[in-house]
Amino acid sequence: MEIINLINDILWTYVLIVLLLGCALWFSLKTRFVQFRMLKEMMRVLGDSGGKDRTGGKHISSFQAFAISIASRVGTGNLAGVATAIAVGGPGAVFWMWVIALLGASSSFVESTLAQLYKVKGKDSYIGGPAYYMRKGLKQPWMGTLFAILITITFGFAFNSVQSNTLCAAFEGAFGFNHATVGGIITVCTLIIIFGGVQRIAKVSSILVPVMALGYITLALAIVLLNIGELPSVIALIVSHAFGWEQALGGGIGMALMQGIKRGLFSNEAGMGSAPNVAAAAHVSHPVKQGLIQTLGVFTDTLIICTCTAFIILFSGAPLDGSANGVQLTQHALTNEIGAAGGIFVAVALFFFAFSSIIGNYYYGEANISYLTRRKWVLNVYRLLVGGMVMFGALATLDLAWSLADITMGLMTICNLIAISLLGKYAFKLLEDYRKQKQAGIKDPVFTKDRLREIEDELECWDAD
Repeated sequence: MEIINLINDILWTYVLIVLLLGCALWFSLKTRFVQFRMLKEMMRVLGDSGGKDRTGGKHISSFQAFAISIASRVGTGNLAGVATAIAVGGPGAVFWMWVIALLGASSSFVESTLAQLYKVKGKDSYIGGPAYYMRKGLKQPWMGTLFAILITITFGFAFNSVQSNTLCAAFEGAFGFNHATVGGIITVCTLIIIFGGVQRIAKVSSILVPVMALGYITLALAIVLLNIGELPSVIALIVSHAFGWEQALGGGIGMALMQGIKRGLFSNEAGMGSAPNVAAAAHVSHPVKQGLIQTLGVFTDTLIICTCTAFIILFSGAPLDGSANGVQLTQHALTNEIGAAGGIFVAVALFFFAFSSIIGNYYYGEANISYLTRRKWVLNVYRLLVGGMVMFGALATLDLAWSLADITMGLMTICNLIAISLLGKYAFKLLEDYRKQKQAGIKDPVFTKDRLREIEDELECWDAD
């Protein structure tokens, strides 16, 4: 465990923070802060649906792709991850979660736009993601293979064990349920859904995600309104702990920075290379559309849902001395606010959050298993292993589950950031093409691969009519 923690600290302290913030700032400048400038357009295109394409094939709509990615983003990171960041890094960690979301949204735009550009035609839907743009765009198939293996391990195995672990802890705290019992139920439900394929995953996600998110946001807003007089002092607490002299002298700023970015990335996944896998599956008329939609997903996850959890904890006066951590801290906070029902609500909300994340995480692995091999039996073995890791997570310790997830997440993020930094120029050109069509009065811009003649031969989709 000590070796795992050492690798984790080196990876995040000296490599990832610099890469994440550097790329996020670079992409923000090159796109002229697309994450803010085109917020209204993001809301407009969210309602677009692919339905059936001109060949009659069924494809996932842009909203369904958004729902799957949100299903993966909105999970234990929003309830347990935020609580862990605050418990370890102090209230200042929340500020750095906001920063990585605001800047990192541009990284999400670039990676998801590239995924759409380099997507390929699959049996039931389009397939794509970092592995594909590494192979087709960078001409580095080894890099695509490495990424495919890393994301399969990270999401299918490590992250799903974290989701299961946190969910079982919440049910133990609320109802006293045994971890093995809850883990067994989750495992069976997971296998039923994932053996149904991507279409079933999309349908389940598009139903679960809006319900769970709106319910949690409604409760959080009610708590904020009840404590509205304390809001300025809570915001001041967050900012002061992010920059205060006392924290600087005690090393607290560095801890807040690391925890905020680490837990923020776990939650919103901006630049990690995960969301592009489902972004590529959507049927849209222009790659930029899905890039904008996935950018909105980062804001939804961190600026709204993670902030809700942070405010609940900080309003409640729950102890931040380490006596409670993870989801137990969130349950403690809600219990202080609304009584015993608070812990039960967190457990129920977390069931929807974590379960939708498990099936969303599974899909990321499936998309990359398809990149590595088209053999059906390999995919079925992967599905069974995912179920096994869900059960493993239910029985593992919290520290081990989080540490393994942090390492695999860090490695795949480095791999993806290198790729999108080298290919980002095409995302910038696509954004400019989209902007020019909008200026010309075209409500729904259309892209065909002859608009990027320098890479036209590398694109499997986007043929002109």
